[in-house]
Amino acid sequence: MNSGPVLHTGAHGNDVRRVQRLLVMLKYLDYTKITGVYDSITILRVKDFQTDNGLVVDGITGPATWGALPADPDTPLIKLGSHGNPVKAVQEVLHRIAPPDPGPIDGHFTHLTEIAVKNYQTTIHVVPDGIVGDKTWWAPSGAAGACLASLAGLTTV
Repeated sequence: MNSGPVLHTGAHGNDVRRVQRLLVMLKYLDYTKITGVYDSITILRVKDFQTDNGLVVDGITGPATWGALPADPDTPLIKLGSHGNPVKAVQEVLHRIAPPDPGPIDGHFTHLTEIAVKNYQTTIHVVPDGIVGDKTWWAPSGAAGACLASLAGLTTV
């Protein structure tokens, strides 16, 4: 079960980005709409989610809507110098699908990993900055709309 603050028109920040990521993960929102601003598009997609889940349809992400959402995906911002399981997961996927080789699959984001990320970003038409953020995690990257987050096993649905 998920939880968070009540979000409505004008809200902004990390919790809005969380809701938007979840809506992307659930295929209600396009990845390019992860903005951190609770705008009219976010409200419409929240209403769609509420309708589909038998909730009060008001476009507000309150306790009932949070409770119907799945757990947050483990898709942190990772870049040169980052380390941990999400880095290792990205390295494993890049090693399989996107030359050049990202280097050892050891969970340490090195210059080799950064080069591989930039190449991958170019392939999926995301600005090639070498940083794995929302747009890189959630851009469709293959058949059936798979994204890096799902290919890396970091989503909950």
